[in-house]
Amino acid sequence: MGWKDKIRTVFQGNTNEIELGCGHTIKSHGSSVARIHMHDWLILLLLVVIEVVLYVIGPFHRYVGKDMMTDLKYPMKDNTVPVWSVPLYAVVLPIIIFLFVYLRRRDVYDLHHSILGLLFAVLITAVITDAIKNGVGRPRPDFFWRCFPDGKDEYDQWGDVKCHGKASDIKEGHKSFPSGHTSWSFAGLGFLSLYLAGKIKAFDRRGHVAKLCIVLLPLLMASLVGVSRVDDYWHHWQDVFTGGMIGLFVATFCYLQFFPAPYHTEGWGPYAYFRAVEEVRSSRQHVHPTNGGVEVERPEVQLNQRSSTTHNPFEDVEYGRM
Repeated sequence: MGWKDKIRTVFQGNTNEIELGCGHTIKSHGSSVARIHMHDWLILLLLVVIEVVLYVIGPFHRYVGKDMMTDLKYPMKDNTVPVWSVPLYAVVLPIIIFLFVYLRRRDVYDLHHSILGLLFAVLITAVITDAIKNGVGRPRPDFFWRCFPDGKDEYDQWGDVKCHGKASDIKEGHKSFPSGHTSWSFAGLGFLSLYLAGKIKAFDRRGHVAKLCIVLLPLLMASLVGVSRVDDYWHHWQDVFTGGMIGLFVATFCYLQFFPAPYHTEGWGPYAYFRAVEEVRSSRQHVHPTNGGVEVERPEVQLNQRSSTTHNPFEDVEYGRM
């Protein structure tokens, strides 16, 4: 066995998943899968609307007294990780990897469910994070300079701050807890880490530590994003820790809706894939001897797909009714 074959064995395992394939691609079954999950995509749109509303409305302005300013006088700095870059590495990058996997396996279930699960993980995390941000209204470490850009602090009769800084800076100054950068990062990259762990069979008990390095790499990236939020004085460490836990928990929850756990023997494929494989196997051509030769019984799936009736057996496969 050559070195290329050895590497392929390490990261693919001994089972040839391609030979087990059900032949359901985007072209053959893409529209059916999308139609079955139409309500899920509508819920995603609803989550987008909720997220926009949460971003637009202002956060709760918590009481901030003069004696509390000691930990809130850190300098205002630019983001080391820009806001616009978060969707690129937390959403676009995983989707590109999903597409590469699809080009190899030609499995529409894997592509559709991985993208759907990723978007759910990120959007649910975003809604939870921004809802807590607005409800808590915790000041950022650089709140003093957001509130008093000239360095001249002012307080009302109850000792609360009377900010005279830029309105947008003050609004953002009350959104420290939890960290949105961190929660988004762990949601998207955490989902990707679980996905890779399943695909390369990281927990196949063969002792290939190189697989763990691949699995941990996305989590390391997310962790470094969280560290940058503290270094930039945009968040307290508690904000980053909580944001990471939220993102990782939601990512795991969403991943397990579509895929077995990575340590499972079938962790390399989505649930729907294995249901489809079982259906294809059960409906393969049956050969019956006749007087003139061989009579071939057409597969059930093909007969039903060509039928003009409204019943669609493919939906039974996807919904697990078979």
